[in-house]
Amino acid sequence: MSKVTVKDLDVKGKHVIVRVDFNVPHKDGKITDDNRVRAALPTINYLTENGAKVLLLSHLGKVKSEEDKAKNDMSIVADCLASLQSAPVTFVNATRGEELEAAVKGQEDGSIVLMQNTRYEDLDGKKESGNDPELGAYWASLGDYFVEDAFGSVHRAHASTVGIATHLPSALGFLVEKEVNVLGKALNDPERPLVAILGGAKVSDKIAVIDNLLKIADKVLIGGGMSYTFAYAKGGTVGTSLLEEDRVEMAKEFMEKGGDKLVLPVDTVVANDFSNPTEIKTVAAGEIPEGFMGLDIGPETVALFKKELEGAKTVFWNGPMGVFEDERFAKGTIEVCESLANLEGATTIIGGGDSASAAKNLGFAEKFSHISTGGGASLEYMEGKELPGITIIPEK
Repeated sequence: MSKVTVKDLDVKGKHVIVRVDFNVPHKDGKITDDNRVRAALPTINYLTENGAKVLLLSHLGKVKSEEDKAKNDMSIVADCLASLQSAPVTFVNATRGEELEAAVKGQEDGSIVLMQNTRYEDLDGKKESGNDPELGAYWASLGDYFVEDAFGSVHRAHASTVGIATHLPSALGFLVEKEVNVLGKALNDPERPLVAILGGAKVSDKIAVIDNLLKIADKVLIGGGMSYTFAYAKGGTVGTSLLEEDRVEMAKEFMEKGGDKLVLPVDTVVANDFSNPTEIKTVAAGEIPEGFMGLDIGPETVALFKKELEGAKTVFWNGPMGVFEDERFAKGTIEVCESLANLEGATTIIGGGDSASAAKNLGFAEKFSHISTGGGASLEYMEGKELPGITIIPEK
């Protein structure tokens, strides 16, 4: 797949609408992590340096009430953006109307207008998230070109991701282009062996990705809460561990289909209470006693996973190995993260979400080949699904 990119556009003096992902974590009106703003800078800077008049659109949080609206005001991002680059930034506290139109019309070459949260439009009938045709057409009327650079939103057919692109010549920004190239190679033309590590709470969240990766990966390692459904499917006991009884048959199918390719934990760290345990111990997988719950993979599983990773040339990791927010049950995630960070000669990809947070918090982020900016989007990509925000961009 070779999509049109921002470099294929003649942007000097043109109004360029860019869908960015400024859905930043924030508390009390302050951004707590500006990584998503920084990730958008290469595309924004390229456009301003080449004389474009840039209009930035993004959502921030979910907006279902006036309270949500007040909490998710995009103005906090304007200050952050202005501090990170040199082009002038104007914030417009509107998603349509005269104020927005005047600000766009009055732009100088190389300047930026940041519009208010696109999801403010959802207060009146889900116009943004429902891809309202009139809204997409209105936003498109403000520009000459559209650039998609919000990978965290490309799996959603919204007015700001798909609606605008149906009306304007469109291209991928640098961030989305990199995501497509890295994930596309891992999916379609990986250097082998390809090993996938999947964790997280539920099998149901990862059904399609497990199914697809069993077809293309050389090994699929399963950890986290969903491993207990597999242990139960094998006839084991799981105590009070997370269990999706309605997915047991599916787990059996995956084990039958995967054979030796599917690698499950051999031991697990268990506790007699989730929040305030008085007893923590390690037991064999599928032998969790009554009154105990599994909360992390055990040391033998860590050793097994490390062995399976030896010689891997491409690794895709999504999902923690246990309740890594609690240091008592974080060792499995830390060990897997450290192993991947130090895996020589391999392309190591984190599929966003909690795994990305773990790598960053543990100080290993720089050692990974690629950390996806979109957890949901990267998973859907690895499922082999078409992502509407990318599909709408034309091929070269």
